[in-house]
Amino acid sequence: MKIATFNINGIKARIDALPTWLDEASPDVVLLQEIKSVDEGFPREVFEERGYNVETHGQKSFNGVAILSKLPLEDVTRGLPGDPEDEQARYIEATVVGEAHAVRLCGLYLPNGNPVPGPKYDYKLAWMDRLRDRAAALLAEETPFLMTGDFNIIPQAEDAATPDSWREDALFRPESREKWRELLNLGLTEAFRARHQGPGHYSFWDYQAGAWNRNNGIRIDHFLLCPQTADLLRDCQIDKDIRAREKPSDHVPVWVELAL
Repeated sequence: MKIATFNINGIKARIDALPTWLDEASPDVVLLQEIKSVDEGFPREVFEERGYNVETHGQKSFNGVAILSKLPLEDVTRGLPGDPEDEQARYIEATVVGEAHAVRLCGLYLPNGNPVPGPKYDYKLAWMDRLRDRAAALLAEETPFLMTGDFNIIPQAEDAATPDSWREDALFRPESREKWRELLNLGLTEAFRARHQGPGHYSFWDYQAGAWNRNNGIRIDHFLLCPQTADLLRDCQIDKDIRAREKPSDHVPVWVELAL
């Protein structure tokens, strides 16, 4: 089963590019971030006619996550547990059942956190604590799962073309990366690094200052796999070339292949 994550930076802006990539790449499941649309405004027919079931957790003009799946989605829930007053649409869960195994899909758009210091950074760190607690709960239940999406975390210096320029950014601050390591230390596997080593692998290039042409990118879109799901990992790749197309998102798709 091919499962992808893609921060599309606005469904309206990507209404041509996203279906084109879907037709070419043919993922079984896609977890989207930054749809920037309320649920009733999401163009679900475009994806349903391609055989996808559509589940959204939207918000006007900002944030928003969704799942597209060629297989039925079960037990869909919206919102990250731990803060009932959090109204930002950043998290969605559902279970997909393959031929031999089922997996809980946790799709997320983790807060950016800038500027640092400030309330936005405090919100980011608190959100990551809630995400760690959710992962711990799923591990305690022995539920096979993966967490994927735009984490807004640069895990290591090699995940940025120019790491020094990110030292004081919320994506690369020591406190942010410490929260990331707390997640990994629960026993999760970072799928891309389980398959690829070394620098030069990026999933985001800013629209400004010719970042794409200079390959001045960062890797912030990730898959974290629980032990049961990690055992099923066959591959993980970044569809880098999508960034060079017309009207691209500033992110590109990342996908895993699992023996489900």
